[in-house]
Amino acid sequence: MYSHDTFGLGHLRRVRAIAHALVEESKDVSVLILTGSSIIGSFDFRTRVDFVRVPGVIKLRNGEYTPLKLHMNIADTLAIRESIIRHTAETFDPDLFIVDKEPLGLHGEVESTLQDLNEKGIPCVLGLRDVMDEPALLEPEWKRKRAIPALSQYYDELWVYGLPQFCDPLEGLEIPQSVRRKMVYTGYLQRSEPADLPTSAFATSKINKPYIMVTPGGGGDGEELVDWVLQAYETDRKLPYPALVVLGPFMSTESQAAFKGRAEKLDDVEIITFDAHLEQLIVDAVGMVAMGGYNTFCEILSFDKPAVIVPRRYPRREQYIRAKRAQELGLLNMLDPEETKLPKDMATALRHLPQQNPPSEVIIPGLLDGLESVNILAARLAARPRNKVRVASSK
Repeated sequence: MYSHDTFGLGHLRRVRAIAHALVEESKDVSVLILTGSSIIGSFDFRTRVDFVRVPGVIKLRNGEYTPLKLHMNIADTLAIRESIIRHTAETFDPDLFIVDKEPLGLHGEVESTLQDLNEKGIPCVLGLRDVMDEPALLEPEWKRKRAIPALSQYYDELWVYGLPQFCDPLEGLEIPQSVRRKMVYTGYLQRSEPADLPTSAFATSKINKPYIMVTPGGGGDGEELVDWVLQAYETDRKLPYPALVVLGPFMSTESQAAFKGRAEKLDDVEIITFDAHLEQLIVDAVGMVAMGGYNTFCEILSFDKPAVIVPRRYPRREQYIRAKRAQELGLLNMLDPEETKLPKDMATALRHLPQQNPPSEVIIPGLLDGLESVNILAARLAARPRNKVRVASSK
Protein backbone atom coordinates (compact mmCIF):
# COMPACT_ATOMS: atom_id res chain seq x y z
CA MET A 1 0.00 0.00 0.00
CA TYR A 2 1.21 3.51 -0.82
CA SER A 3 0.26 6.74 0.94
CA HIS A 4 2.24 9.88 0.14
CA ASP A 5 0.96 11.65 3.31
CA THR A 6 3.03 14.80 3.16
CA PHE A 7 1.06 16.45 5.96
CA GLY A 8 -1.85 15.51 8.17
CA LEU A 9 -3.29 12.20 9.31
CA GLY A 10 -5.99 11.42 6.74
CA HIS A 11 -4.18 9.22 4.25
CA LEU A 12 -2.24 7.34 6.91
CA ARG A 13 -5.24 6.56 9.11
CA ARG A 14 -7.30 5.39 6.14
CA VAL A 15 -4.53 3.09 4.85
CA ARG A 16 -3.86 1.75 8.35
CA ALA A 17 -7.54 0.87 8.85
CA ILE A 18 -7.61 -1.04 5.56
CA ALA A 19 -4.34 -2.83 6.32
CA HIS A 20 -5.62 -4.00 9.69
CA ALA A 21 -8.85 -5.25 8.13
CA LEU A 22 -6.93 -7.23 5.51
CA VAL A 23 -4.72 -9.07 8.01
CA GLU A 24 -7.66 -9.75 10.32
CA GLU A 25 -9.54 -11.37 7.47
CA SER A 26 -6.76 -13.74 6.43
CA LYS A 27 -3.86 -15.20 8.41
CA ASP A 28 -1.90 -15.57 5.16
CA VAL A 29 -1.86 -11.86 4.34
CA SER A 30 0.97 -9.44 5.08
CA VAL A 31 0.71 -5.73 4.32
CA LEU A 32 3.59 -3.31 3.80
CA ILE A 33 2.76 0.42 3.85
CA LEU A 34 4.93 2.92 1.98
CA THR A 35 4.46 6.38 3.45
CA GLY A 36 6.01 9.79 3.89
CA SER A 37 4.25 10.43 7.20
CA SER A 38 6.54 11.88 9.86
CA ILE A 39 4.49 10.43 12.73
CA ILE A 40 3.72 6.93 11.50
CA GLY A 41 5.88 5.56 14.32
CA SER A 42 3.41 7.01 16.85
CA PHE A 43 0.81 4.43 15.81
CA ASP A 44 0.76 0.76 16.69
CA PHE A 45 0.35 -1.83 13.95
CA ARG A 46 -1.07 -5.31 14.09
CA THR A 47 0.91 -8.45 13.37
CA ARG A 48 1.77 -8.78 9.68
CA VAL A 49 1.43 -5.04 9.05
CA ASP A 50 4.62 -3.01 8.75
CA PHE A 51 5.75 0.18 7.06
CA VAL A 52 8.61 1.70 5.12
CA ARG A 53 9.00 5.44 5.59
CA VAL A 54 10.33 7.50 2.71
CA PRO A 55 11.88 10.95 3.35
CA GLY A 56 9.15 13.42 4.27
CA VAL A 57 8.20 16.52 2.32
CA ILE A 58 5.87 19.37 3.16
CA LYS A 59 3.74 21.62 0.97
CA LEU A 60 4.48 25.34 1.16
CA ARG A 61 1.88 28.10 0.94
CA ASN A 62 2.81 28.72 -2.70
CA GLY A 63 1.92 25.12 -3.56
CA GLU A 64 5.51 23.94 -3.95
CA TYR A 65 7.04 21.10 -1.93
CA THR A 66 10.20 21.13 0.17
CA PRO A 67 11.98 18.40 2.17
CA LEU A 68 10.68 18.13 5.72
CA LYS A 69 14.00 17.28 7.39
CA LEU A 70 16.76 16.85 4.81
CA HIS A 71 18.99 19.72 3.71
CA MET A 72 18.78 18.92 0.02
CA ASN A 73 16.73 20.04 -2.94
CA ILE A 74 13.26 18.67 -3.63
CA ALA A 75 14.26 16.96 -6.88
CA ASP A 76 16.88 14.83 -5.13
CA THR A 77 14.48 14.07 -2.27
CA LEU A 78 11.82 12.90 -4.71
CA ALA A 79 14.40 10.78 -6.53
CA ILE A 80 15.25 9.04 -3.25
CA ARG A 81 11.56 8.49 -2.50
CA GLU A 82 10.91 7.04 -5.95
CA SER A 83 13.89 4.69 -5.65
CA ILE A 84 12.82 3.41 -2.23
CA ILE A 85 9.26 2.82 -3.40
CA ARG A 86 10.34 1.04 -6.56
CA HIS A 87 12.96 -1.22 -4.96
CA THR A 88 10.74 -2.05 -1.99
CA ALA A 89 7.98 -3.15 -4.35
CA GLU A 90 10.45 -5.21 -6.35
CA THR A 91 11.72 -7.03 -3.27
CA PHE A 92 8.37 -7.42 -1.52
CA ASP A 93 6.82 -8.69 -4.78
CA PRO A 94 3.19 -8.01 -3.79
CA ASP A 95 0.11 -9.81 -5.04
CA LEU A 96 -1.78 -6.50 -4.93
CA PHE A 97 -0.75 -2.83 -4.88
CA ILE A 98 -3.17 -0.26 -3.43
CA VAL A 99 -2.45 3.44 -3.98
CA ASP A 100 -4.24 6.02 -1.85
CA LYS A 101 -5.80 8.95 -3.72
CA GLU A 102 -2.89 10.12 -5.92
CA PRO A 103 -2.90 8.09 -9.19
CA LEU A 104 0.81 8.64 -9.89
CA GLY A 105 1.89 9.52 -6.37
CA LEU A 106 3.60 12.70 -5.28
CA HIS A 107 5.10 14.35 -8.38
CA GLY A 108 4.71 11.06 -10.25
CA GLU A 109 6.97 9.11 -7.89
CA VAL A 110 4.90 5.91 -8.14
CA GLU A 111 4.70 5.71 -11.94
CA SER A 112 7.86 3.62 -12.39
CA THR A 113 6.59 1.18 -9.75
CA LEU A 114 3.21 0.95 -11.46
CA GLN A 115 4.96 0.19 -14.76
CA ASP A 116 7.02 -2.57 -13.15
CA LEU A 117 4.01 -4.16 -11.49
CA ASN A 118 1.93 -3.93 -14.66
CA GLU A 119 4.65 -5.73 -16.60
CA LYS A 120 4.54 -8.55 -14.04
CA GLY A 121 0.74 -8.74 -14.20
CA ILE A 122 0.31 -7.64 -10.59
CA PRO A 123 -3.07 -5.93 -10.10
CA CYS A 124 -3.06 -2.28 -9.03
CA VAL A 125 -5.91 -0.42 -7.32
CA LEU A 126 -6.49 3.27 -6.70
CA GLY A 127 -8.42 4.05 -3.52
CA LEU A 128 -10.47 7.26 -3.54
CA ARG A 129 -12.25 9.20 -0.84
CA ASP A 130 -15.99 9.72 -1.17
CA VAL A 131 -15.26 13.37 -2.05
CA MET A 132 -12.13 14.61 -3.80
CA ASP A 133 -12.83 18.27 -4.49
CA GLU A 134 -15.08 20.59 -6.44
CA PRO A 135 -14.93 19.55 -10.13
CA ALA A 136 -13.76 22.99 -11.25
CA LEU A 137 -10.77 22.65 -8.93
CA LEU A 138 -10.09 18.94 -9.39
CA GLU A 139 -10.12 18.97 -13.20
CA PRO A 140 -7.09 21.27 -13.74
CA GLU A 141 -5.20 19.56 -10.94
CA TRP A 142 -5.72 16.10 -12.40
CA LYS A 143 -4.90 17.36 -15.90
CA ARG A 144 -1.60 18.75 -14.64
CA LYS A 145 -0.82 15.45 -12.87
CA ARG A 146 -1.81 13.28 -15.88
CA ALA A 147 -4.18 11.48 -13.55
CA ILE A 148 -6.91 10.39 -15.97
CA PRO A 149 -4.52 8.71 -18.46
CA ALA A 150 -2.98 6.92 -15.47
CA LEU A 151 -6.37 5.50 -14.49
CA SER A 152 -6.70 3.97 -17.95
CA GLN A 153 -3.14 2.80 -18.24
CA TYR A 154 -2.16 1.38 -14.87
CA TYR A 155 -5.17 0.53 -12.72
CA ASP A 156 -7.34 -2.57 -12.67
CA GLU A 157 -9.94 -1.07 -10.31
CA LEU A 158 -10.84 2.18 -8.57
CA TRP A 159 -12.27 1.66 -5.09
CA VAL A 160 -14.40 4.54 -3.82
CA TYR A 161 -14.62 4.46 -0.04
CA GLY A 162 -18.19 5.73 0.02
CA LEU A 163 -21.56 5.32 -1.69
CA PRO A 164 -22.82 6.63 -5.05
CA GLN A 165 -25.96 8.13 -3.47
CA PHE A 166 -23.69 10.20 -1.24
CA CYS A 167 -21.20 11.52 -3.75
CA ASP A 168 -19.35 10.70 -6.97
CA PRO A 169 -15.71 11.74 -6.39
CA LEU A 170 -15.09 12.16 -10.13
CA GLU A 171 -18.30 14.07 -10.89
CA GLY A 172 -17.86 16.71 -13.57
CA LEU A 173 -14.66 15.22 -14.97
CA GLU A 174 -14.40 13.84 -18.48
CA ILE A 175 -13.77 10.23 -17.55
CA PRO A 176 -13.77 7.51 -20.25
CA GLN A 177 -16.43 4.86 -19.81
CA SER A 178 -13.67 2.27 -19.66
CA VAL A 179 -12.46 3.96 -16.47
CA ARG A 180 -15.98 4.37 -15.10
CA ARG A 181 -16.42 0.62 -15.38
CA LYS A 182 -13.45 0.16 -13.08
CA MET A 183 -15.12 2.12 -10.24
CA VAL A 184 -16.43 0.11 -7.30
CA TYR A 185 -18.19 1.80 -4.37
CA THR A 186 -17.31 0.00 -1.14
CA GLY A 187 -19.21 1.95 1.51
CA TYR A 188 -17.50 3.86 4.32
CA LEU A 189 -14.68 2.32 6.35
CA GLN A 190 -16.07 1.33 9.73
CA ARG A 191 -13.93 1.94 12.81
CA SER A 192 -14.08 0.12 16.14
CA GLU A 193 -12.58 0.56 19.57
CA PRO A 194 -9.38 -1.50 19.78
CA ALA A 195 -9.11 -3.93 22.69
CA ASP A 196 -6.29 -4.13 25.25
CA LEU A 197 -4.97 -0.63 24.72
CA PRO A 198 -2.59 1.27 27.02
CA THR A 199 -3.97 3.96 29.28
CA SER A 200 -5.03 7.03 27.34
CA ALA A 201 -3.35 10.42 27.73
CA PHE A 202 -6.76 11.61 28.90
CA ALA A 203 -6.72 9.39 31.99
CA THR A 204 -5.74 12.26 34.31
CA SER A 205 -8.26 14.72 32.91
CA LYS A 206 -9.82 17.44 35.03
CA ILE A 207 -13.24 17.02 33.39
CA ASN A 208 -15.78 14.25 33.82
CA LYS A 209 -17.39 11.95 31.29
CA PRO A 210 -19.41 12.32 29.17
CA TYR A 211 -17.99 15.26 27.29
CA ILE A 212 -18.16 16.87 23.88
CA MET A 213 -15.15 15.88 21.86
CA VAL A 214 -13.59 18.54 19.64
CA THR A 215 -11.13 17.40 16.96
CA PRO A 216 -9.58 19.30 14.04
CA GLY A 217 -7.93 16.12 12.75
CA GLY A 218 -4.20 16.55 12.33
CA GLY A 219 -4.58 20.13 13.52
CA GLY A 220 -2.46 21.82 10.89
CA ASP A 221 -5.35 24.05 9.86
CA GLY A 222 -7.58 23.65 12.91
CA GLU A 223 -6.94 26.89 14.80
CA GLU A 224 -10.20 28.49 13.68
CA LEU A 225 -12.31 25.60 14.97
CA VAL A 226 -10.57 25.39 18.36
CA ASP A 227 -10.69 29.17 18.84
CA TRP A 228 -14.41 29.25 18.08
CA VAL A 229 -15.17 26.47 20.58
CA LEU A 230 -13.08 28.13 23.29
CA GLN A 231 -14.86 31.44 22.69
CA ALA A 232 -18.18 29.65 23.24
CA TYR A 233 -17.06 28.26 26.59
CA GLU A 234 -15.51 31.60 27.59
CA THR A 235 -18.73 33.53 26.89
CA ASP A 236 -21.30 30.96 28.06
CA ARG A 237 -20.23 29.47 31.39
CA LYS A 238 -23.34 27.31 31.73
CA LEU A 239 -22.95 24.92 28.82
CA PRO A 240 -24.30 21.52 29.93
CA TYR A 241 -21.31 19.37 28.94
CA PRO A 242 -17.55 19.92 29.22
CA ALA A 243 -15.27 19.75 26.19
CA LEU A 244 -12.29 17.56 25.45
CA VAL A 245 -10.21 19.20 22.72
CA VAL A 246 -7.62 17.11 20.84
CA LEU A 247 -5.47 19.65 19.02
CA GLY A 248 -3.67 17.31 16.62
CA PRO A 249 0.08 16.76 16.20
CA PHE A 250 0.49 19.18 13.30
CA MET A 251 -0.87 22.29 14.99
CA SER A 252 1.86 24.87 15.55
CA THR A 253 3.47 24.88 18.98
CA GLU A 254 2.58 28.55 19.39
CA SER A 255 -1.12 27.88 18.81
CA GLN A 256 -1.05 24.83 21.09
CA ALA A 257 0.47 26.87 23.91
CA ALA A 258 -2.03 29.69 23.47
CA PHE A 259 -5.05 27.34 23.49
CA LYS A 260 -3.79 25.43 26.53
CA GLY A 261 -3.33 28.71 28.38
CA ARG A 262 -6.94 29.67 27.69
CA ALA A 263 -8.20 26.23 28.70
CA GLU A 264 -6.41 26.42 32.06
CA LYS A 265 -8.80 29.25 32.98
CA LEU A 266 -11.85 27.12 32.16
CA ASP A 267 -13.05 24.39 34.51
CA ASP A 268 -15.03 22.65 31.78
CA VAL A 269 -12.42 22.45 28.99
CA GLU A 270 -9.55 19.94 28.80
CA ILE A 271 -6.96 20.08 26.02
CA ILE A 272 -4.58 17.34 24.93
CA THR A 273 -2.27 17.45 21.93
CA PHE A 274 -2.59 13.98 20.44
CA ASP A 275 -3.78 10.46 21.16
CA ALA A 276 -3.01 7.68 18.68
CA HIS A 277 -6.08 5.80 19.95
CA LEU A 278 -8.68 8.44 19.31
CA GLU A 279 -11.40 5.77 19.23
CA GLN A 280 -11.10 5.39 23.01
CA LEU A 281 -11.96 9.03 23.51
CA ILE A 282 -14.83 9.05 21.02
CA VAL A 283 -16.63 6.22 22.82
CA ASP A 284 -17.11 8.36 25.94
CA ALA A 285 -18.23 11.47 24.04
CA VAL A 286 -21.84 12.63 24.06
CA GLY A 287 -21.22 14.24 20.67
CA MET A 288 -18.48 15.57 18.41
CA VAL A 289 -17.43 18.90 16.93
CA ALA A 290 -15.00 18.46 14.06
CA MET A 291 -13.75 19.83 10.76
CA GLY A 292 -15.13 16.90 8.83
CA GLY A 293 -12.28 15.10 7.13
CA TYR A 294 -12.91 11.61 5.76
CA ASN A 295 -11.66 9.66 8.78
CA THR A 296 -13.52 11.78 11.30
CA PHE A 297 -16.71 11.30 9.29
CA CYS A 298 -16.19 7.52 9.35
CA GLU A 299 -15.75 7.69 13.14
CA ILE A 300 -18.92 9.73 13.58
CA LEU A 301 -20.84 7.09 11.64
CA SER A 302 -19.10 4.13 13.26
CA PHE A 303 -19.59 5.26 16.84
CA ASP A 304 -23.00 6.75 16.06
CA LYS A 305 -22.27 10.17 17.55
CA PRO A 306 -24.31 13.33 17.03
CA ALA A 307 -21.97 15.77 15.36
CA VAL A 308 -21.52 19.39 14.34
CA ILE A 309 -19.11 19.84 11.44
CA VAL A 310 -17.21 23.09 10.87
CA PRO A 311 -15.71 22.43 7.41
CA ARG A 312 -12.87 24.23 5.74
CA ARG A 313 -13.30 25.44 2.17
CA TYR A 314 -9.65 26.06 1.31
CA PRO A 315 -7.42 24.88 -0.24
CA ARG A 316 -9.96 22.11 -1.01
CA ARG A 317 -13.73 22.19 -0.72
CA GLU A 318 -13.84 18.48 0.12
CA GLN A 319 -14.90 18.94 3.75
CA TYR A 320 -17.61 21.44 2.87
CA ILE A 321 -19.06 19.21 0.12
CA ARG A 322 -19.08 16.19 2.46
CA ALA A 323 -20.63 18.11 5.37
CA LYS A 324 -23.29 19.74 3.22
CA ARG A 325 -24.33 16.40 1.72
CA ALA A 326 -24.32 14.67 5.11
CA GLN A 327 -26.51 17.42 6.55
CA GLU A 328 -28.94 17.06 3.63
CA LEU A 329 -29.22 13.35 4.46
CA GLY A 330 -29.79 14.09 8.15
CA LEU A 331 -26.56 12.46 9.35
CA LEU A 332 -25.18 15.54 11.13
CA ASN A 333 -25.38 19.33 11.40
CA MET A 334 -23.02 21.87 9.88
CA LEU A 335 -21.81 25.29 11.02
CA ASP A 336 -20.30 27.22 8.13
CA PRO A 337 -17.60 29.64 9.36
CA GLU A 338 -18.14 31.71 6.23
CA GLU A 339 -21.68 32.43 7.40
CA THR A 340 -21.09 32.96 11.12
CA LYS A 341 -18.24 33.07 13.60
CA LEU A 342 -20.15 34.39 16.61
CA PRO A 343 -19.42 32.66 19.94
CA LYS A 344 -23.16 32.52 20.71
CA ASP A 345 -23.82 30.48 17.57
CA MET A 346 -21.22 27.90 18.54
CA ALA A 347 -22.56 27.88 22.10
CA THR A 348 -26.08 27.22 20.80
CA ALA A 349 -24.77 24.36 18.66
CA LEU A 350 -22.93 22.87 21.66
CA ARG A 351 -26.03 23.15 23.82
CA HIS A 352 -28.23 21.40 21.26
CA LEU A 353 -25.66 18.81 20.16
CA PRO A 354 -26.60 16.04 22.64
CA GLN A 355 -30.25 16.28 21.55
CA GLN A 356 -29.44 15.73 17.87
CA ASN A 357 -30.43 12.43 16.35
CA PRO A 358 -27.49 10.05 15.93
CA PRO A 359 -26.56 9.01 12.37
CA SER A 360 -28.17 5.59 12.85
CA GLU A 361 -31.60 7.26 12.70
CA VAL A 362 -31.04 7.53 8.94
CA ILE A 363 -31.18 4.14 7.21
CA ILE A 364 -28.71 3.96 4.33
CA PRO A 365 -28.04 0.37 3.18
CA GLY A 366 -24.35 -0.52 2.96
CA LEU A 367 -23.25 2.71 4.63
CA LEU A 368 -20.47 1.11 6.70
CA ASP A 369 -19.65 -1.91 4.55
CA GLY A 370 -16.31 -0.51 3.35
CA LEU A 371 -13.84 -2.80 5.10
CA GLU A 372 -15.89 -5.91 4.37
CA SER A 373 -16.09 -4.92 0.70
CA VAL A 374 -12.36 -4.21 0.53
CA ASN A 375 -11.57 -7.66 1.93
CA ILE A 376 -13.71 -9.33 -0.73
CA LEU A 377 -12.30 -7.21 -3.55
CA ALA A 378 -8.68 -7.61 -2.42
CA ALA A 379 -8.96 -11.39 -2.06
CA ARG A 380 -10.37 -11.69 -5.58
CA LEU A 381 -7.67 -9.56 -7.19
CA ALA A 382 -4.77 -11.02 -5.22
CA ALA A 383 -5.80 -14.55 -6.22
CA ARG A 384 -5.86 -13.69 -9.91
CA PRO A 385 -3.17 -15.44 -12.00
CA ARG A 386 -0.44 -13.10 -13.13
CA ASN A 387 -0.71 -12.45 -16.84
CA LYS A 388 2.39 -10.53 -17.76
CA VAL A 389 1.67 -7.54 -19.94
CA ARG A 390 3.87 -4.83 -21.35
CA VAL A 391 2.75 -1.30 -20.48
CA ALA A 392 4.26 1.47 -22.57
CA SER A 393 5.64 4.38 -20.64
CA SER A 394 3.65 7.59 -20.87
CA LYS A 395 6.73 9.67 -20.21
